[in-house]
Amino acid sequence: MRKYLLIGGSSGIGAAAANILSAQGDEFHMVSRNNPGSMAGLIKHHSRDVLKDDLSDLDVGESLDGLVYFPGTINLKPFRTLKTTDFEEDFKVNVLGAVKVLKTFFPKLKKGHLPSVVMFSTVAVRQGMPFHSSVAAAKGAVEGLVRSLAAEWAPTVRVNAIAPSLTDTELAAGLLDTENKRENAEGRHPLRRVGEPSDIAAMTCFLLSEKAGWISGQVIGVDGGLSNLKV
Repeated sequence: MRKYLLIGGSSGIGAAAANILSAQGDEFHMVSRNNPGSMAGLIKHHSRDVLKDDLSDLDVGESLDGLVYFPGTINLKPFRTLKTTDFEEDFKVNVLGAVKVLKTFFPKLKKGHLPSVVMFSTVAVRQGMPFHSSVAAAKGAVEGLVRSLAAEWAPTVRVNAIAPSLTDTELAAGLLDTENKRENAEGRHPLRRVGEPSDIAAMTCFLLSEKAGWISGQVIGVDGGLSNLKV
């Protein structure tokens, strides 16, 4: 049995990952603004805003076998309409929040068994897309952070990222809220569908596990083939 810390995760991909972890006998603490309710495998829910609240007093035990940083943004606007504050907010949520969490809990990760960190990028870093300049810039920084920390923390702590394409979550609801939008989104992907939370959660849990013990410093696309295929 392994023990993890999930930052965010009360819904969407995080909740799907929590279900997989609990089904395989693992346990986890969760830090989020929203209460996840009853959830198998949950040791304790800590109601905090990672951007605003102190995390140093959280009781998550002496060691952690893994940590996942789920918070992210989808701020899709033409560059001409984006304000500097949009870029700052995306960077704050995606990068600075992760930095704060990792600095706080790295000592506990070092004490874990084959510890692993998982973060999230986006397909839009690898494949240029209109209206993605703010979020792609922030997620590009996430990829740089992942590779730098994977090198710095080797061989003790593995660090990887997942780069999804559009996934059917609450965060992306506005992009899929009509039949026409959904059909267009599905048609852009070689596998002709958008992602489900379970698609991303499965890779998340694999990267946390000992089965991924020789994988570090990677950004893995789970994107319906969008980043590499033209069909």
